[in-house]
Amino acid sequence: MAMLADIVDVVIGVDTHKHTHTAAAVNTAGAVLEHVTEATDPDGYAALLALADRHASLRVWAIEGANSYGAGLARFLTDRGEWVIELDRPARPTRRNGAKSDQIDAVRAARDALAREHLTVPRGDNERAALAARLTARRSAVEAATDAQRQLHALVVTAPEVLRGRLRGKTTTEMIRVCARLRVDARWDLLTRETAIVLRNLAQRTRHLHTEARHHEHAILTIVRNWRPDLLNVAGIGPIVAATVLCAWSHPGRIRSDAAFAMLAGTAPIPASSGLTNRHRLNRSGDRQLNRAIHTIMLTRWRLDPATHAYAAHRRTQGKTDREIKRCLKRYITRQLYRQLENPPTTP
Repeated sequence: MAMLADIVDVVIGVDTHKHTHTAAAVNTAGAVLEHVTEATDPDGYAALLALADRHASLRVWAIEGANSYGAGLARFLTDRGEWVIELDRPARPTRRNGAKSDQIDAVRAARDALAREHLTVPRGDNERAALAARLTARRSAVEAATDAQRQLHALVVTAPEVLRGRLRGKTTTEMIRVCARLRVDARWDLLTRETAIVLRNLAQRTRHLHTEARHHEHAILTIVRNWRPDLLNVAGIGPIVAATVLCAWSHPGRIRSDAAFAMLAGTAPIPASSGLTNRHRLNRSGDRQLNRAIHTIMLTRWRLDPATHAYAAHRRTQGKTDREIKRCLKRYITRQLYRQLENPPTTP
């Protein structure tokens, strides 16, 4: 891919924050032409666009955090036909007391974009953003329900015998059902009454959170079926895994190759060779939610898929351990997913 300096005249780097954005116009030689700080509202976005209009028509916007603090600006610019690329956090000086300000960070963002060989397009809105919101809310509900269950179990252990006796030997589901219907007896002592109230509140909270999580799951399934139902036909993929994969991928053309998608997923091994050695290191970077989704697909196929069983048996004859085979499987699954995402099956 050609460098930005061969395509545009000016790069507008943007350092984003919750209430203000700072933009710096930098030419292809790296010189700063102008910088401004504006509010994060439509008037502020228009002022940043006016900054770009004052300098060049051939331009690109390099926005740090285009899917977080910079989401509103990125959406505003994209709707007006501007070329927007997304940057991760630019490299900061390694020396002690390195220079740091919004203006300096905006300039760094522009110069970082000029130096890059591969550019990243921000993730899309609509279905992807809707799935991301639902996934975030579901994850929060599931984690909160898990915390409430842990607290319930811990409280039962120290509860007075009149309460503990009712719950002894019961499963978590049965324990939640019983605790949610507990009635406080006025003849109980203070500790027993208060413990019963807290057990009931925790059980009712857990039930409510489980119900909320199910509602989110139904909404996620509906969106996935309307957007990419073909993913649900792939072995090992359910609605939550499909939604996680779609949120990371976003739209066709955003990720340049299956190798780049594997790096994003953390399933591409990192070369670690030196001298006469030829080794690779486990990749612990990338999108960890996507990595977890691919790990879930691999585990499901490992247990249930005959083709995976045959592959694992063949690799064992080559001296591979199960851990090494699983890493290979995750790389193959990543490649398969990328090809299907980029080339969806046509429906009559």
